[in-house]
Amino acid sequence: MTKQYKTLKEFYPYYLTEHQNATSRTLHFIGTGLFIAIVLYAVWTRTFSWLWFSPLVGYGFAWVGHFFFEKNKPATFTYPLLSLASDFIMFWHILTGQFAQKMQEAKKTRQ
Repeated sequence: MTKQYKTLKEFYPYYLTEHQNATSRTLHFIGTGLFIAIVLYAVWTRTFSWLWFSPLVGYGFAWVGHFFFEKNKPATFTYPLLSLASDFIMFWHILTGQFAQKMQEAKKTRQ
């Protein structure tokens, strides 16, 4: 039986180990960055019709990464909220140079 995750703290190491392919992570980073940019643009310019486009961009890039590079099923399908939160955390860890350390910790946790 697959482990059932209840908290973000226990889920995030699993999430990271599902993102070991560098191209997939890059696509996630681009998708999340574009998602943030679209939301900020829509709010700043009060063109809220742009907001419908933001999840398509965010998930589109991520799912291409999973299906074509990771060759796994996105965690979003099983854990939508934990996965969404983890995507922003991973984005921050990549942006701030903490990703390699967090991935090493996740691999140790998952062994």
